[in-house]
Amino acid sequence: MHALTRRGLSLLVLCSLCVAVLRAGHYQNFRTAVYVRAYEVQKMKDPEWLKANWDVIERQLKVDKIYLETHRDLIVIDDATLQAAKRFFEQKGIQPAAGIAYVRNERNLFETFCYTKPDHRAKVKEIIEVSARNFDEVILDDFFFTSCKCEECIRAKGDRTWAEYRMALLTEVSRELIAAARAVNPQVKLTIKYPNWYEHFHGMGYNLEAQPRMFDKIYTGTETRDSRYNHQHLQPYQSFQQVRYFENIKPGGNLGGWVDTGNRIVADRYAEQLWLTMFAKAPEIMLFALHELLEPLTKEDRAPWQGQGTSFDYDTIAQPVPGLKETTMARAAGVSLEQVDRYLGKLGRPVGIASYRPYHSSTQEDFLHNYLGGIGLPIDLHPEFPSDAPLVLLTEGAAADPQIVTKIKTHLLSGKDVVITSGLLREIQDQGFRRDIADVRCTEHKALTREFWGWPLGRGVRAVMDRDILIPELRYNTNDSWELVASMTNGLGYPLAHYVPYANAKLYVLTMPENFGDLYELPAPVLNFIRQTASKGLFARLEAPARIALLPYDNRALVVESFRDEPAEVRIVTGPEIKQLKNEITGELVVGTLEKGGGFRMPAEERMIFTTRVKPHSFVVFTSQ
Repeated sequence: MHALTRRGLSLLVLCSLCVAVLRAGHYQNFRTAVYVRAYEVQKMKDPEWLKANWDVIERQLKVDKIYLETHRDLIVIDDATLQAAKRFFEQKGIQPAAGIAYVRNERNLFETFCYTKPDHRAKVKEIIEVSARNFDEVILDDFFFTSCKCEECIRAKGDRTWAEYRMALLTEVSRELIAAARAVNPQVKLTIKYPNWYEHFHGMGYNLEAQPRMFDKIYTGTETRDSRYNHQHLQPYQSFQQVRYFENIKPGGNLGGWVDTGNRIVADRYAEQLWLTMFAKAPEIMLFALHELLEPLTKEDRAPWQGQGTSFDYDTIAQPVPGLKETTMARAAGVSLEQVDRYLGKLGRPVGIASYRPYHSSTQEDFLHNYLGGIGLPIDLHPEFPSDAPLVLLTEGAAADPQIVTKIKTHLLSGKDVVITSGLLREIQDQGFRRDIADVRCTEHKALTREFWGWPLGRGVRAVMDRDILIPELRYNTNDSWELVASMTNGLGYPLAHYVPYANAKLYVLTMPENFGDLYELPAPVLNFIRQTASKGLFARLEAPARIALLPYDNRALVVESFRDEPAEVRIVTGPEIKQLKNEITGELVVGTLEKGGGFRMPAEERMIFTTRVKPHSFVVFTSQ
């Protein structure tokens, strides 16, 4: 072998070892990526700026991958800057990829491109060609939609709905962009990132049925921010649920979850989004974005419930970092990810209550699944009817399937149970449901109520709330179906949990409050019965107040996640075959207590009860022993 060749091989081995050393110590169960906007990529022309700012990040956070944005707000980054930035990160063992934000003016109400106009189509094609020329992987940020209603769009739409026109248009543009990118770089891998407003995708051109099959991968927007002060109906549980939903849309093709620091109110809320994304088994976490990770961690980020030993410990995280003037949000991300990484290897595949949302369905029960997750119902949302599930939970969106009544009937006749919401009943009651299954209907009448009673709550038990909530009225034929839990208003009962026997199966109707947030106000005994009803086929369920989520896995491990501002007592209910649960955080073995369940007019059941206390905005991980 020539000496030059030997030296070349030695250098190659040395470089590989250097990269391995640089990558040593990264997280065991996922990859961490940082997204960089075009505004900050522009600044990377200055190597000193890049070096100084990345030093702040790498002292607080382990990073596997960097997404360098090539376009935003009509800023297109030149090749020289992109190549220099690529080299910088490659030398650190960090994999570079491209990002594209297809937005013309983000500050102008997210002004999108008009994909009807040829010059705009040419520009978006140019942008993806720049990206594919410089990178082997490209992700489209969640601006790849259109809100344009210019005169050209109005004419082109014709008699179609805006959803029909925009989905057809963006599906066509997707094909063009994929072809353009691969013409420049046949090896390029293309990912489309979807935002957190999946209930409305079709109205803005996103096509969840067609696009995931066209792109190599998809990515999930799990940025749920603050649930009480936002205009999107975002609930914390969605950071978990949407990852699983998108995995069911493209099995094995959901590359990761994407979180930002926006509208967090307190830093705990940021950490919760990261934990939930990883508990959903996302293979990669995208941290948006470099400029946000550089923001200082401030006293305003400290939550009122701190100091109780919560999962996110502000006082520890806010400690000075050697070599830095101030601790930034990168440390909040780094510590939170290290924390959750300790337990992910003990968790199997997430499981839950099978639910069904047909593609492109519109509904008045917007994002209801995430509220249900927040009352302790683990949701496993599918784009196709899950006919193999022992129980299916159906909300109003299922009415978009013209065969839904037939599918419900078939499921019941096969001996499997169905739970439907009052919203779905309202949509299908005159589409064959009342004729073929049961004469139950959701009327236009409403009731203000705060008191509940029923057989499952126990003989003579009344569960009372502190304030009234508004619910729709269900009507039915006496003795044909049954109120299991009813609300009482001035002596008049309104069903909250209604039971319809059908063949050898059970159908339940759950009445949804007009404000879904009022689900969190329901008394714990009422919630416990709802959980019991809907959890058929799961190895565990909760008995607890609202704003506590259950995340079960197929290896009989589980996570209890609290979104409450105060500690809460929680009972975990399993079958008698599970004798002990191990608290993987404390190492404590929790011994179960065998109870005889059932009660007045309720079937008897043997169940094992495990009692634990969950701190505010914290999680506990259990494995079955």
